[in-house]
Amino acid sequence: MKLLIINPNISESVTALIEKEARLAAAPDTEITMLTAPMGVAYIETRFEAMIAAYAVAELAAEHAHQHDAVILAAFGDPGLEGLREALDIPVLGMTESALMSACMLGKRFSIIAISRRITAWYRDMVERNGLIDRLASIRCLDEPLRDIGSVQDDHAALLQALCEAAVSEDGADVLIIAGAPLAGLARSIKQSLPVPAVDGVSSAVNHAQSLVSLAPAAARAGSFAKPPRKDFKNLPPGLTQLLSQLP
Repeated sequence: MKLLIINPNISESVTALIEKEARLAAAPDTEITMLTAPMGVAYIETRFEAMIAAYAVAELAAEHAHQHDAVILAAFGDPGLEGLREALDIPVLGMTESALMSACMLGKRFSIIAISRRITAWYRDMVERNGLIDRLASIRCLDEPLRDIGSVQDDHAALLQALCEAAVSEDGADVLIIAGAPLAGLARSIKQSLPVPAVDGVSSAVNHAQSLVSLAPAAARAGSFAKPPRKDFKNLPPGLTQLLSQLP
């Protein structure tokens, strides 16, 4: 089984965090290819930045997806997820949706732990888009400047732990989602110190991807995720040009 994991942020340090957690979560016979967005921002925090990231993800997926069995978008917010599901014949998964699905199988109400206050509105949008807003206990976040996006876990370890504990004791969370690629792997390292289960988006996506590939679902030929219709296009990079040229 071959998984393509795309970091929609441009930060190589974050890609390293994602890859470490992905390899710990993957089965021994699962091969992982890691790619980092060649354009965009250091870490996605707003809807506009997510829009830019979605194009970067589409370009990489169009070029490399045909060599893999599933694609994972490794940014909380899943930029480009639904569009790629239309265009590709293989499973496409995002960290947000995967973490939410895992959380819902572990408890009734979940809280999200985030890296900034600005990002929380977008995260709330994502929960609502997935039809789970009634199960959201809270979104708790860091509210301090980030020195280095690749060292957030170390720089704010005590505060992140405190946010997790407050989400349980004050907000009634049954499950914690440790959100965002810069926090990849944190749930694994602190889960024994928490009073409720903690979910990581990367490991959730890897395990759900392995399950979906094993189920061997047929590609959609109807419904809202059927292939886009063929039409004229221009000035697109080679990968997207090839993908659109192959549409029925």
